[in-house]
Amino acid sequence: MWPVLFTALRTYAPYVTFPVAFVVGAVGYHLEWFVRGTPKAREEISILERREDRKLEEQAGMDGTQTILLPRTEKRKEVMTAHSALRRK
Repeated sequence: MWPVLFTALRTYAPYVTFPVAFVVGAVGYHLEWFVRGTPKAREEISILERREDRKLEEQAGMDGTQTILLPRTEKRKEVMTAHSALRRK
């Protein structure tokens, strides 16, 4: 009896395998959807847009006529020369 059953399964394997795989996949898909819950809506505002909005809000509270003065530094021109290891100061 077993050899007849195995021969039938081997002969009709393509017709049996696809529906079984389809049912297993559908059950797994719905089980995962049930566990995770409903998908959340994607955020419509991008990160760059949020950053630009935040920067504009920061600038709105500031006085545009007042600027930050940086201390003036003396620019030094240094001459780049190669120093040998034997040269002593």
